[in-house]
Amino acid sequence: MRRDKNPYVFASGSGRFKKSHRIRNTLLLLIPLLVLTFVISNLAVSRRVLLQEVRLTVLNLPMDLEEYSILHISDLHGARYGEKQKAIRNALGSTRYSCVVMTGDMLGEDGDVEPLLELIDLLPADTPKYLIPGDMDGTLVDSGAHGSLSPYADWALRVQAAGVTLLDRPAAETRGKGTIRFVPEEVYMLDLDVTESVYRKQLNALNERAASLTADEAARTRALEYELARLEEIRAVKKEFKPEDIQIVLSHTPLTEEYVQSMVSWTGKESVFSMRYASLILAGHYNGGQWRVPWGKAVYVPEKGWFPEDSEIMGLQYLGDIPQYISPGLGSDPHYEHQPGRVYNPPVLTKIILTRKAD
Repeated sequence: MRRDKNPYVFASGSGRFKKSHRIRNTLLLLIPLLVLTFVISNLAVSRRVLLQEVRLTVLNLPMDLEEYSILHISDLHGARYGEKQKAIRNALGSTRYSCVVMTGDMLGEDGDVEPLLELIDLLPADTPKYLIPGDMDGTLVDSGAHGSLSPYADWALRVQAAGVTLLDRPAAETRGKGTIRFVPEEVYMLDLDVTESVYRKQLNALNERAASLTADEAARTRALEYELARLEEIRAVKKEFKPEDIQIVLSHTPLTEEYVQSMVSWTGKESVFSMRYASLILAGHYNGGQWRVPWGKAVYVPEKGWFPEDSEIMGLQYLGDIPQYISPGLGSDPHYEHQPGRVYNPPVLTKIILTRKAD
């Protein structure tokens, strides 16, 4: 007997088609919403400047330095957070601090100094401010002909005029009977006699034909005179260091335990001017990992690899007995290839408070 064809023979397939079509349309709608949510939430996280507070126990801290506080700023990289750094101003609020330390990479990639000057303008004029350059900033001293007769680079001159001490030698802050000495890390390893001899020979060679120097050679002469004066000041100030002084080391790139131990062994026990007496190291450089998994780890850090532990790239760590604080930074480093900007990585200022009290 002949059977009639089923008029619904395609019903099942048609249903599957409609279902897959609905899924596809849902995904097409969902993906842009997820991307938009990611972008908005990242902006909320990575454009809001945070002020973190760290209390650090220093057992030999003089009583007069109890609660001495350092505003640690690093790695601005020429970033702006609102007009005239409004988000940074909001983060600082009415916070008070004893001094400000900037550990480098503060200029923009093209050498733009204006965002840094806007930040400096937010800080109290009567608060001591210190800056060391990072690898992206260039040197403080320009040995080539430039816009002035000063040995300082043009950007450094503007920062200095804004009230910041450009730190290429130890500096001291005294409160009562307590003294804190801020020391650029490279000064510890500087062989003053050898370096002075090299600079002196170069300067003598230029002075022998002083009447026929080019503009670049004249600038080099001024730079050498500056460096020789700096070496002489370092030589004199080293003799003023006392065992009870609090030595705070400034380094743009975080130091390693192996390096610190080699520096300790390099100087004799009789030398007070030594990493052996360091109470704290302040550094930056890693920008908190730049790109981070939402509320998780850094994705990739060039010098550390994939998903490094936060203890390696930011926050407080210990190199033997010496604490080192690595700032999460404010901006984004172009050395992070294929990772522009900060992703789920809030910009951070840190207030470090020194105390004798153990936690």
